[in-house]
Amino acid sequence: MTDEAVLVKNRPAPSNPLRDPQDRRLPRIAGPCGLIIFGVTGDLARTKLMPAVYDLANRGLLPPGFALVGFARREWANEDFEKVVHDAVKEHARTPFREEVWKQLREGCRFVQGELGDDPSFERLRTTIDELDRERGTNGNHAFYLSVPPKLFPVTVRQLKEHGLADQGTEHWRRVVVEKPFGHNLESARELNQIVSEVFPPEAVFRIDHYLGKETVQNIFALRFANQMFEPVWNANYVDHVQITMAEDIGIGGRAGYYDGIGAARDVIQNHLLQLLALNAMEEPVSFDARALRIEKQKVLAAVQLPRRLDLHTAHGQYADGWAGGRKVGAYLDEEGIPKDSRTETYAAIKLEVDTRRWAGVPFYLRTGKRLPKRVTEVAVVFKRAPHLPFAATATEELGHNTLVMRIQPDEGITIRFGSKVPGTQLEIRDVTMDFAYGGAFTESSPEAYERLILDVLLGDPPLFPQHEEVELSWQILDPIVDFWAEHAKLEQYPSGTWGPSSADEMLARDGRTWRRP
Repeated sequence: MTDEAVLVKNRPAPSNPLRDPQDRRLPRIAGPCGLIIFGVTGDLARTKLMPAVYDLANRGLLPPGFALVGFARREWANEDFEKVVHDAVKEHARTPFREEVWKQLREGCRFVQGELGDDPSFERLRTTIDELDRERGTNGNHAFYLSVPPKLFPVTVRQLKEHGLADQGTEHWRRVVVEKPFGHNLESARELNQIVSEVFPPEAVFRIDHYLGKETVQNIFALRFANQMFEPVWNANYVDHVQITMAEDIGIGGRAGYYDGIGAARDVIQNHLLQLLALNAMEEPVSFDARALRIEKQKVLAAVQLPRRLDLHTAHGQYADGWAGGRKVGAYLDEEGIPKDSRTETYAAIKLEVDTRRWAGVPFYLRTGKRLPKRVTEVAVVFKRAPHLPFAATATEELGHNTLVMRIQPDEGITIRFGSKVPGTQLEIRDVTMDFAYGGAFTESSPEAYERLILDVLLGDPPLFPQHEEVELSWQILDPIVDFWAEHAKLEQYPSGTWGPSSADEMLARDGRTWRRP
């Protein structure tokens, strides 16, 4: 028998997709479990977490005995907490409100009043969890969601350990969910990881980056690796540069206590934008399980190179007063709770390169800002011009670069810009666009990012959660830039409602390029 025949003979038979537990087309339903939310009175819990839990229940993805526990300082009874969840669901849930779903979810709602540093509070929490295991059949499976300020992470996880709430078992699991920011620099990120790793094993730690839960971000995988027409040109031979933008048209609102001292770079670039860079620049993984994805993303982040002249290839600014959304708005320094001498940036732009064979010489431009003209997040892959155009110069004078734009929010979809002949007897080539919109192509609406991420936590499925190695690599990229700004760079003011400081435009102009205006 030939070697080839042996391989064919020993090759396992293809599995039936109707029976294959790995078939991702089938709904994944969480087993018996509960979710404990610390800081349940906060805006995140009210507008995102509780509605996401309801939407999962409404879609039949949670077990009948699912338990939802709120932990906060308010002196609430269980009935008060049920009312809070009910109101949050009615106002913010994506799916229609159904009384029978709400009734089932309400039966598993519990509230524990307490302080994070208070031992009796955590004893009450343990008693509540034990009761839920008996009454709701949660079987000791519980995820702890830390929807609290990062400075309270250490005391919370240590209390979980002290009171036996983090104990793993062969028949049950315990997991912890950590919201960003994961530290404020490399040193603090390592300290935080050390604290968390002393209590939970790595596979039980889920660092939430809600951008990675968005359908359009995950569609980057499908676009690149399921289509032969894109991947062959996804490299330095054809790509001129890449622009990754997250623009917001609002100011800081009531987030002064969190935002000041953090700034746009730490708040957005360190996590969201560097993750988008990694997803677009990584090599094809051997599979889409968590370990394979993590390896490829880490390779990209480890290969990122900073520009030699940070003064020429980075920019930061702070919004001044101006017009936004058709109304007059104030400056950042006039926001309530902001010191008049604050040097916190509300706009940040940086140029990076990925030192790999695929991307050698291709700049990645990352920018984010508040009080910009519109809310948009997108990745634009800008291709090189054709090496030879057999047309008269006048025929192509309005022709730009071919561009593929992945729109993450709010108008989710993909746009391709290319040249086409203008109808008529003359030869004139002009840019046109071909557009794909999620809303027009699919009848089902995309789930909210927190729906996907909370379900993944309850399933123990970690592909969309960055591990501490990725977090630390991201801080290694950003720390030198932020330190340089603090010591040497002038913070430029830009009028609200504009696309940021002039230094950001000058940064691209030095390379002979311009920012896209989405």
